[in-house]
Amino acid sequence: MSTPIDPAAVMAAFIDAVEPYDPRPEADPVALIGVRTALGEATFAVGDHVIRAMCRALAAYRDPEDRGTCVECGSRHLDENLHCGECGRLHGILGEVIAQHARRVAAEDVP
Repeated sequence: MSTPIDPAAVMAAFIDAVEPYDPRPEADPVALIGVRTALGEATFAVGDHVIRAMCRALAAYRDPEDRGTCVECGSRHLDENLHCGECGRLHGILGEVIAQHARRVAAEDVP
């Protein structure tokens, strides 16, 4: 079982990491961010520099479960072996080798 992540603590750590580089630390806050979870709640008044950094970080995020899109059915449910959970197609090098083999076998069976 994994340890729960405290979003408010993560937000505070992110702000602490970014704020020292704000070229205008005296500027008024431009946003108020509230975080409320089962672990607690917190409110952060942040400036433009932090908001821009947060937007860049969110835009750059890629989910570790994202393995692409199935070329057969368009599903986004490829497992760690690049096997589509929707249509069953196998992707990647192994999938291509298996597909080529299946085509050869099918061609050999044609009278």
